[in-house]
Amino acid sequence: MRCVIARFPFELTKAGVIESMKGVKPEPAVGDVVVVGRRQYPVKQVGEVVTRQDRRDFSVGEVVRAMTKLGFTCLTVSAAEQSSPSEPTSAPTTETTF
Repeated sequence: MRCVIARFPFELTKAGVIESMKGVKPEPAVGDVVVVGRRQYPVKQVGEVVTRQDRRDFSVGEVVRAMTKLGFTCLTVSAAEQSSPSEPTSAPTTETTF
């Protein structure tokens, strides 16, 4: 599937993203995450690995839109739920601010 991220076109496939993320250790994630396999990765980490661009060059929304179109689950994780970063939650959660 053709995706535009940071004004550059990319031909991405679900299998290609999974292959790119193999062997990549997930960083601690608070906020938007992408579930790849059984792991939750911060959206910016996935975007950086897949596009080979600096994280400052693209937005979270661009990567979330592309990953959603490819069939990945994208969630928002709060700091309280971050206790188990490598296991996906059973249902999408939203960040709550007080």
